[in-house]
Parts: sequence; structure tokens; C-alpha cells
Amino acid sequence: MPDEIREHKHPLRLIDLQPKYPQYEETFDVVNVIGVAKKSLGFTDSIDDRLIYHPSHRHPLAATLEPLLSKCNACGKKHEGTFYICTTCFGLFIHSDCAFLPEEFMIQNATNDIFSHRHPLILSYSFPLEDQITRFHPRCRVCNSTEYGANTWIFKCEKCRYYVHIHCATSKDPGRRLAIKNFEDSDYPDLLHLPFADEGCSLQKHMFSKLVEHGTSEADDQGNVKHNLHPHPLILVRTECNDITSTSTSTKTTVISCHNPMKKVQLLCNACVRPVTSVPFYKCVNDDCNFVLHEWCSQLPSQVEKYPGHPEHTLILHSNALKKFLYVFQCAVCQLKCNGFVYSCVQCDYHIDVTCSFIPQNITHEAHSGHLLSSSFKSEYIRECLMCGGLVAYCSFACHTCKALLHVNCALLLPREIRHKYDKHPMRLNYLPVENHESDYFCEICENELNPEECFYHCYECAQSIHPACAPHILQSETSIPTYYRLQRAKPYEYVNIKFGGIHKFKRHPHPLSFVQGIESDSRCTHCGSTVEYELILKCQQCKFLIELYCCLHRCNWSNDEIVEM
Repeated sequence: MPDEIREHKHPLRLIDLQPKYPQYEETFDVVNVIGVAKKSLGFTDSIDDRLIYHPSHRHPLAATLEPLLSKCNACGKKHEGTFYICTTCFGLFIHSDCAFLPEEFMIQNATNDIFSHRHPLILSYSFPLEDQITRFHPRCRVCNSTEYGANTWIFKCEKCRYYVHIHCATSKDPGRRLAIKNFEDSDYPDLLHLPFADEGCSLQKHMFSKLVEHGTSEADDQGNVKHNLHPHPLILVRTECNDITSTSTSTKTTVISCHNPMKKVQLLCNACVRPVTSVPFYKCVNDDCNFVLHEWCSQLPSQVEKYPGHPEHTLILHSNALKKFLYVFQCAVCQLKCNGFVYSCVQCDYHIDVTCSFIPQNITHEAHSGHLLSSSFKSEYIRECLMCGGLVAYCSFACHTCKALLHVNCALLLPREIRHKYDKHPMRLNYLPVENHESDYFCEICENELNPEECFYHCYECAQSIHPACAPHILQSETSIPTYYRLQRAKPYEYVNIKFGGIHKFKRHPHPLSFVQGIESDSRCTHCGSTVEYELILKCQQCKFLIELYCCLHRCNWSNDEIVEM
């Protein structure tokens, strides 16, 4: 290179056009750049002994004679020290720590086992934006950030979707404390560890099963129990029927099949609307009534004092939300629709479901292991839920160390394992892409591509995956999920707190109407003409009449007073 370059009236833009290497584009005043380069690189001295040939760039790189404070193009961070600069492009600055990174290494060796991965990580000299998009903007496994420069270097696993910033994989800064446990077990002896093991576990079982063990329910001479929130006596079912087609001739010996997704058998508790997966449980002695109750749900307190979300008034337990059409209300905490038992402040029209009524103050969760998560009824900051990726705007569990947030319903309603009739093995809840699965993910139910950076259920034996929203407690294969719901499929099933069924007769229609969820084959709403797929509807089994609940309530002014027979 000559000592002088003829000045040009316009700035010269240096562009690396080699397609096999990352492109670094900078605009320079060439005269000033040459001066700085001559001083820092020492052109008057021999430069050959300071040259390296790096696989990330087609030109040789020369080490600076004096330390510089500059941004490193490899990691995107500012460094002070020796840099390697391209003497041809003058657009590439690589700090010496990055320049001599190993081409592959085990992250546990670099982080003292704070982070680990079973495969070696390979150094990659770019992460193009197109690849980031097709991979759903993967999280760095150390800092959880999804921000990568297109030309910054990363470590990645070639067998898994495992990505790490190079500075996160090698840094010894205090940010590593985010991965260290931030509480002592002795300080929280009754801490609830989530997620629950399976669909048969719930917050109510965790809190009230001990009351059942002490026998607080009193039975009459016939073995029946009277519950204040149900008009008929209840009998304790102690024997499960394996033949779902059999019936009993005596209510005293009534046997019934428990909830079993593998056989498409659904049995939901009327209080918490969680599955009844085992005996014993309570059932109404009236065979025409489908009222079912977990043993522990029979021990629910009649009121809740000073509830954190509504401390000014006492919340009273009701069997249903009396002033709501068909008793369907929206929980003020989790925002899900529900028709189970409800704790209400009628004065303020404040209603919460049974699960949200007993939210613990502190929990831990596998989605953010090692850190204490505290319940918060107001959003101090808005961030995405670590499980489903949706914005958290209501009650949440928050980590005060690293500001991570979990929706209450994601933390409490998604169990660790589920059973599904589409797979003979248990499916496990995952929060990140699984190991040894580098290819794309697809949901076995809706057949759409699945984002593995959000939580999903996965069978390790069959390598099958399912969206949480596509795997409700009982799957009706003819029921589909509409297009608008696709962005929310990492959340719990939207109607997980709804117990469908029941026949209602209204003054406005001559035939009984069933309370169901709309399916693809249903005709349009009789009132508004819109499609009813996936919506809550009333459907006539004798004629083609059907109507959305939304139309009943907001357009036709139907009310519970019009119900003439239940």
C-alpha cells in the first residue's frame, strides 16, 4: 500500500464483497483512517510478524502496536487492548480475546458447570437475519436475550438448536450470577415447586388434601354428604369403572370412569374445572345431574379475606357467577373464561376462579429454575412471559433478580406431563428446543409449525410435539383452532376452565339447546351470520338453530331469567 492516497472530494465507502465471509461496511474519511492506521499498526516497522490469517476474513489481519478502546466486530462489545485489523478493508476490528477463540469447546468447561450442554459448541462467524427469523429468534442459553447482530460471532450446536453469544460463553463478569440460586430452602420450607406433575395435581389438591385426610366431611346414615353449594346429596365414589358403557342400577354402588384422555373420557370437577383422574371423589346421587367434586374441593373455605387483588372487600364462594349469562365469567386475575365455582365481590362485580383464589406468594418453576418467583397483582414493567412469549399485563409471577415474568395461568395450568390419545407415551413440557432435534417442529394436532422457543409438549420416544393450546384436557379431534389463535398456542387452552355440556331451554326457542364449543362443520350463527368454529355457542339438536354466546349476551339481551328448564 502506498504511503499516500490522493484525496477525493467524496468519502469512500469500503465494502467487503466476498460472499463467504461476513460483510462489514463502514464509511471513512480515508486520509484520517490511513493516518490512524499508520500510527497504530506501525507501517515503518516490519508488519509480517504481527499478521494472522483468520478463517473469518479473506485478508490477513495485523495486530495493533498500542492498546485501543474500540468495539469488537466479533462479539459486538467494547474492549480495550490489542485488536486485529484488516489492513486492506479497514472495516474489521477484532479483539485479541475473540480472535483466538477455539473453534469448538464444551460450555461447561468455560463456565465451571453453571451452564452445560452434552455436545461441543462450534464457533460460527455470522448469524444471518434470515436464519434468526426461520429459527424463531432463538434465545441465548446464558443471558436469554434474542438480540444478535447479523455479523457477530456465536457458538452453536450443530445437533441441536442451541445458541450462545461468544461473550456470554466466555465472560467471567457478574452477569453469571443470574444462573445461581437466589434463595435458601430453609427460608421457604413450604415453597411450592412448579409445574405440577400431571393433570391430576392442582393448587387445590396441594392446599386442601390434608383437610380430607382429617375427615372434616360428615356423612349421613346412607353415606351421603350434603354440600352447601349443591341442592342434592353427594355420594363418595370409591370404585372406578373401566367399562365406560356400563351403568349402575343403584346410586349407592355408583361407579364411573375417571378422566382419561387416552380413551377420550372426560370428567371435570364442577368447582375447579380440573380433571378428576382418580378415586375417591364426590358425585351427585341424582343420575340426571352431572355434578362432580374433588374431595379436596369439598373443603374450599366459604370466603377469602383481604385477597391481594381485591383487599377492600371479602370474597364469597358461590357455586356459579349468578349475574353472568349461563354463569360464564371472566376471571379478573388470569383473564380466562370460567363456569366453575367462583369467589365474588358482588358489590364490585369482581370474580375470580378457584385456582386464582389461592395464588401462593412465592413459587419456583422449572421454566426459570433456581430463582424465587413472587406473585404480583400489578405490572411494574411489561415483558414477555418466559413460557408462552405473550406480553404480561395482569397478575404474574416475577423474578426480582432478572426481571423474568410468568403468566399465572401458564405457571399453574400447564402440568409437567400430559397423556394424549395421539401418542402412547407421556408428553413432557419443554421450554426450549430439545436436544438432538435440529430440524423444524410441527404440532401433531393442528399440523402448523411450532415455535420451540416457547413452551410445548414433546414425546422423546416418538419425537412428536404438541402446542399446549392444542392439547386440552380432552381432545375432540373434530374441533380445530382458528387462524387468529395460532400466535397464542403456547398458552393454556383458552377454554380450560369451561365445563361444556348441559341442556338449557329458553323462552326464545322451542327446543332444548346444548352448551358446546363450535366446530368446523357447524353452520353459521343464526343471529349474526358469522362462523362459530371454536366459539362458545348454544346449539339445537333438533333443528339448525345455533347462536354464539356473545350474540346472546350483547346483541339479543338473553338472560338467565329466560331459562325455563335446566
